[in-house]
Amino acid sequence: MSCPYAAPGAVSHDGAVSIDPLVQDLDGETARLRAAGPLARVELLGVPARAVTRHALARQLLVDPRLVKDIDAWELWRSGSVTRDWPLIGMIDAGRSMFTVDGAEHRRLRNKTSQALTPRRLEEIRPTIERFTEELLDSLAEHAARSADGVVDLKAVYAQPLPMRVVGMLMGVDESEHPMLLQRYKAFFSMLTPHEERLALLAELDEFYAALVRERTARPTDDLTSALILADEDGEPVTEEEVIGNLKAMVAAGHETTIGLVLNSVRALLTHPDQLRKVLDGEVAWEAVIEETLRWDTPTTHLLMRFATEDIPVGDEVIAKGEGVVVSYRAIGRDTEQHGPDADAFDITRSAPIRHMAFGHGPHICPGAALSRVEAGIALPALFARFPGLRAAVPDHEIRPLPVMTQNDMEAFPVLLHGGDGA
Repeated sequence: MSCPYAAPGAVSHDGAVSIDPLVQDLDGETARLRAAGPLARVELLGVPARAVTRHALARQLLVDPRLVKDIDAWELWRSGSVTRDWPLIGMIDAGRSMFTVDGAEHRRLRNKTSQALTPRRLEEIRPTIERFTEELLDSLAEHAARSADGVVDLKAVYAQPLPMRVVGMLMGVDESEHPMLLQRYKAFFSMLTPHEERLALLAELDEFYAALVRERTARPTDDLTSALILADEDGEPVTEEEVIGNLKAMVAAGHETTIGLVLNSVRALLTHPDQLRKVLDGEVAWEAVIEETLRWDTPTTHLLMRFATEDIPVGDEVIAKGEGVVVSYRAIGRDTEQHGPDADAFDITRSAPIRHMAFGHGPHICPGAALSRVEAGIALPALFARFPGLRAAVPDHEIRPLPVMTQNDMEAFPVLLHGGDGA
């Protein structure tokens, strides 16, 4: 099979939904994916794949052992039709870690990470997260006071540094390195970054984490990096490559998801003031805000990619052996079969429990899901308690999305801390 990105005149894929790398119309893309059926044909920068767009089908396929993370199961990769020149390859072939292997190897690499994020551990670090939050709220107020018009970027000053501080603390990454990491990850995920530069960024991150691993090997401390180095799962130690892969992916997932969750929650409440008032009056819990935002405006738009090790029948269709499968979480969150005819509406007062899969499902469910919920559960009520009159400083349609195919994030979120009455 040919791929349009790789060769002029390659085979086109009629009827496929083209996933927009610049994210110019996310709502429209989500609607087109849903209209294309439970197993939509899509193109990712010219490369054909299937996209799962329904909740029930995703639950089924995410536990199917015939769908694997191993890129060597991908026919387009094996045949050479997709190469390292494909701009999205770094999001699939990013080194060996718990995110790129399956079965027993996945469990081996995941166990130590999961032990560091138990409910008990999260309760232990809650006071630290609360302290970080208060410090960043002070910083918000200071930035607004220094601004001529009182406008401050909620993302840059609050939603972005909080999860990076938390994951940095857990991994043992010095705070002085946080700005560098934020910049590197932002450039890596951006579809505006030239491909060669993106591959170079991956190499830089590998070097950074390799240096951290060497430092912790020589002088272990009470952090996840040291725990991974010292891990001996079933008598088999975690290799340096695996530690680096886990760290690289965990830091990315550990801050990107929470940034989106916090910002999308605030944006949804500010554009639905009647629902914001219910939360501020104590009629609806913050937990409902978090879960409805995770369903309605998922931090992860699409997850790349799993591959079929054999033909997998799906209704009247078949995922062919060697075919790539994308999980389109935003389309799944808007699935009317799961969430009712009003699935496109943001509604924190839904009577039925909000059962979504914004953090995935099955063996590869996000290991940091509970951490992200804890952070949002602290950051959101603290923000509105300090600034109940918070409002957007620009019309909603002027908030620009980041040109990132996989994350649902924004360039900036200009706000006024005392611009309204919060209702």
